[in-house]
Amino acid sequence: MTDNFADYSLLQEDDPFEECYGWFWATLGEDEVYPKEFLDYLQDLCDRIDRGEEEVVPLDLDQMERIMELVEDVEVDK
Repeated sequence: MTDNFADYSLLQEDDPFEECYGWFWATLGEDEVYPKEFLDYLQDLCDRIDRGEEEVVPLDLDQMERIMELVEDVEVDK
């Protein structure tokens, strides 16, 4: 955490660090939490990419725009 609290509205008696810390822990459960196995897999994959053990296929802007065109009408059901 940084000390950039000036833009946030706090009461005079509030400690900015404690306020931020409290909100972090209070809202932690609201975010989607990925399983540890999945995060370990991603970390391992990044390490393999860094070592050159995985082939990485670059995606250019034209390809990305084409993908966006293909999925623009797709609706996601939750």
